[in-house]
Amino acid sequence: MAGLSEGNNLDPWYGHYAARTTGLSASEVRALFAVASRPEVVSLAGGMPFVSALPTELVTSAIDRLMRERGPVALQYGSGQGAPELREQILDVMALEGIRGSVDDVVVTTGSQHALELIAKLFLDPGDVVLAEGPSYVTALVVFRSFQAEVSHVPMDEHGLIPAALRERIAALKAAGKRLKLLYTVPTFNNPAGVTLSWERRLELLEIARENDILVLEDNPYGLLYFDGPPPHAMRSVEKDGVVYLGTFSKTLAPGFRVGWALAPHAIREKLILANEAAVLSPSSFTQLVISEYLSSADWRAQIDTFRGVYRERRDAMLSALAEYLPKLSWTIPNGGFYVWLNLPEQVDAKSMLPRAVKQLVAYTPGTAFYADGNGRNNIRLSFCYPTPEFIREGIRRLSSVITGELELLDTFSQTGPLTRITAERNVTSPPPNLG
Repeated sequence: MAGLSEGNNLDPWYGHYAARTTGLSASEVRALFAVASRPEVVSLAGGMPFVSALPTELVTSAIDRLMRERGPVALQYGSGQGAPELREQILDVMALEGIRGSVDDVVVTTGSQHALELIAKLFLDPGDVVLAEGPSYVTALVVFRSFQAEVSHVPMDEHGLIPAALRERIAALKAAGKRLKLLYTVPTFNNPAGVTLSWERRLELLEIARENDILVLEDNPYGLLYFDGPPPHAMRSVEKDGVVYLGTFSKTLAPGFRVGWALAPHAIREKLILANEAAVLSPSSFTQLVISEYLSSADWRAQIDTFRGVYRERRDAMLSALAEYLPKLSWTIPNGGFYVWLNLPEQVDAKSMLPRAVKQLVAYTPGTAFYADGNGRNNIRLSFCYPTPEFIREGIRRLSSVITGELELLDTFSQTGPLTRITAERNVTSPPPNLG
């Protein structure tokens, strides 16, 4: 066929793709799903909500009422901005985190990741820089790379992103002539680290962003899933013009609905609607109105509290198992959300160890998945959201055996004498000072 000379044996269209597709790659998290879904494998890898804690009758009754009373509307095209009634209810949800907004500035999207992709499309040119926590949400990194942006990580500690490090990074990037466009953050129960940005740091980060004319992209899927008390209010609660806030029903209801939203400054909101219409014409009327019916008729706050109890029990099971089976290592202590960030001995490569872990019927996500620069080699993200407490305990037991075996293997092949085993005493009651 003419015009296919730049292809290859696997893809005859290889030479025809746009340059930006070089940033598209399968995430390590997605690549694990096929293996981790095997019933004999204890998966501590994927961040799948435990949707079985949601009574099915709450959803089926909402669907039944919707179809009886508004079926033709639910099955029709809708607004590119989203159903007005749902946008009103989203304001009630965000109010729990101190946010006051206008229904006119809410844009409903097909999951919050869709909103993230639309913001990236609106703001990022090739070569632009996105500042992000290190480590950061894996698929956000994929999105930013797909628009040929550079991701520059800023280190975190147990109190979240470090403001002094952010100032230093901004100064260095500006001195190098870089264009800084976005500060992307998951400030509450961070994915993957599990830590929460303190209120004082939230205010300082907003000040830094204002000083440097950088838009803050606040991604907050987990904020209502706290265990020991509400986290600090959202950054958007005190900054209207410099923050785009992303929310979702995936963690507090169910991900299968694929309904999220963005709360954006007015001018950005207008462009978001246009970008949303260009991408999907309109988000699903049916799923929006099912959620709206659920929020109108069910005690959704009590249901969120039920989820909190489920995840708290599983968090406790993971921390207890880590303390029993890996007492010499360190990890973060999340007060909400889905994740624990585990620090391995320096000589252990989590990605290289993964096939041996899967052979021992336990799966995790290597830390390198959450960095754009190759860091995180000796880190692991552990998810406690989906397995039962019993399976979590068994998974950590298997993981400890894998790590011990890995250290023995490294000792055997070391040319410089025995490598340091898991013997250095560490404080496991608080997170390590630097997550990177």
